Amino acid sequence: MLVLLIPLVLTIRDGGVDGRGWDWAPGDFLVMGALLFATGLALDLAWRKLKDPVFRALACAGIVVLLVLVWAELAVDAVSRLAGLIF
Repeated sequence: MLVLLIPLVLTIRDGGVDGRGWDWAPGDFLVMGALLFATGLALDLAWRKLKDPVFRALACAGIVVLLVLVWAELAVDAVSRLAGLIF
């Protein structure tokens, strides 16, 4: 969870939540912490339960891709915008 110190320091440096720069609210930290925790648990479960290295690598890659997609959706609605362009 040390990775959450990066947005915390940048939010404090930029003057807090005022709509410019890094402006994470306390709820943003909770959501990202939960997302990182769930991703870590899923990666650990996939690594322990899957014995075939190919399936293990595919499962871990899929979990990381899902993390990035959820993160992008929460940050800027990137997935919804991309789906709107495609469909």
